[in-house]
Amino acid sequence: MKKTSGERTLRASVLLSSPGPLVLGIALIYGRSATQLADFVRRTAELAAIIVSWIVFRALQKDGENDPALKRRLERAVKSGVGAALCLSGLAMLFIAFFSAHSDQQNVIPGLIIAFLGVIVNSWFWFRYGKLYREKPDAILAVQSRLYRAKTVVDVCVVLALLFVVLAPKAAITSIVDVGGSVVVALYLVRSGILTIRNKLPATE
Repeated sequence: MKKTSGERTLRASVLLSSPGPLVLGIALIYGRSATQLADFVRRTAELAAIIVSWIVFRALQKDGENDPALKRRLERAVKSGVGAALCLSGLAMLFIAFFSAHSDQQNVIPGLIIAFLGVIVNSWFWFRYGKLYREKPDAILAVQSRLYRAKTVVDVCVVLALLFVVLAPKAAITSIVDVGGSVVVALYLVRSGILTIRNKLPATE
């Protein structure tokens, strides 16, 4: 039953994460800021990691119990994949932040809405995965809990940065906050990615 709950939660993660990159990609056609562009790159990489986690989790339900060695290898692969996605997202955000420092800041409302909804949804998934792991220890669920903790923190930072763009688009400090927000988020993502890769897999039953 617990595994079924875990699979349902992973599937919901995929479904709820999928619209983000699409909406932000369309929004970038009409308005661009360093933070919004970096957020698009981040969400795309994270979506790929979540999809892989879901696929592996489903596979382990069928074959993992009968092959512990395969189970551990796939869990390590998911852990490394999620960590790599976080690191790549952070590096991409750093690159975009510095090379988009002088880009025009136009309509960032779609990005702000997506980030605000992300705070709500991702914080729920963060606690949900943590609860599932406490009920039935599973390495993939533990990694997802870490991922969604990072996603929640990042979305809070993105909301604050884009609010500056919306409320004071012409102010000199807005460009600093926009780019600075991307840099802070990027460093946090890289740190989270490295820790995810280096940390040992949690014990499972």
